[in-house]
Parts: sequence; structure tokens; C-alpha cells
Amino acid sequence: MKSSSIISLICDQGFLPLFYDQDKAVSISVVDILYQCGIRTIEYTNRGEHALSNFKAISRERLIRWPGMVLGIGTIKSKSDAISFLDAGADYIISPAMITEVGEMALNSGTLWIPGCMTPTEISLADNAGAKMVKIFPGNILGPGFITAVKDIFPDMLFMPTGGVELQEKNLREWFAAGVCAVGIGSKMISKELLADRNFNEIGSLANNAIELLKIVRYH
Repeated sequence: MKSSSIISLICDQGFLPLFYDQDKAVSISVVDILYQCGIRTIEYTNRGEHALSNFKAISRERLIRWPGMVLGIGTIKSKSDAISFLDAGADYIISPAMITEVGEMALNSGTLWIPGCMTPTEISLADNAGAKMVKIFPGNILGPGFITAVKDIFPDMLFMPTGGVELQEKNLREWFAAGVCAVGIGSKMISKELLADRNFNEIGSLANNAIELLKIVRYH
């Protein structure tokens, strides 16, 4: 899938759910409930020893159960991890920081890469490295005002804050008013408690709530 098409999908969806769970069956169930809610791209994070094997299982299930699902892999900090997950079926790569070797590998392979940035310098480095979208992280520390301050300096860059984004109309409205194209939502929707309790219905309910809130924030 072309990078431009994936970027359009993320921006059209308006938010990117992200999570990791060490249990393979739990991970598959979360993706399944998100798909049922209408979500067509997610970020599975590389944050545990079972991340790669779980991701392989998710990729296999996609072929059977989730047509049109586009899989991102997050927390990629090395070229070797990037290659492993691309081989496992990842459609795009997200890094927590501006990691040059990952960006170079992605650019050479034609893969969408979304680096994490916290400063104008890092955004500039990402821009020069060919990134079209950056993850502003941690979002709760930087806030919507940061987007407002830097957006005019990088008019061609797309911004997606992640970390501390709230599933509340006021908070979402502030982010989109500042000029973001989407937001990353992790523990505010897919918390460790809900994962531990296998409470997939509540995860689905929160996902549906996010979808409705974004419609209100973006189109009303």
C-alpha cells in the first residue's frame, strides 16, 4: 500500500489506536473489536518479548477476518526490528524518536515511516529525512500550543500527537483546532486494566465513542 494512501487513511480515520498485550489471543481480540467498530488502521506497539510473534499472528488473522485492515508497528528503535516487522506484514513503521537508521531503511524500501518528535530541530531532521508525518510525543507534555507554534514553520508536515490525548470533546477540539491531522490514542482507550479483564466490549464502546466525538469535533 502506498505511503500516501496510508497517510490518507490515518487522517480520514482521525485517530490511531495503539496497544500491546503479551497474550496473543487478547491482542487478536482487541484488533477484532476495533475492526468491528469500523477502524481500519491500528498501531501495535513493540513493547514486549512477544510483540513479533503476536504481530505475525495478527497479520495472519488479517488475511482471514479483516479485509482492508492496515497494520502499523510502533516503538521501532532499530533497523533490525523494522526489517523483522516488515517481514511479518507491517504496512508502516512508527518510531518513538527521530531514529536515522530506521528512517533511511524505510525511505529506501518505500515504506511509510512516522518518527516521534518533541522539538523543532527533530521535526526539521524528520522533514529532511523524507518523513511526511510526525508523531508529536509526548503530547500531554507539549500540548496543542506546541502545534500552533510550529505548524507554520513546517507547512507541509502532518502532525499526530500521541501520549495523554484525552477522549473528551474539549481536548480533541483543542488538538484539531491547533492543526493536527489525527491523534494517537493508547491507554485512554485500551488500558492495561481493560486488557487484563479481557473487557473487549468496553474497548469497543470507547472506540465507538472516539469515532463519534471526532465526527463532532471535526465536522460540526
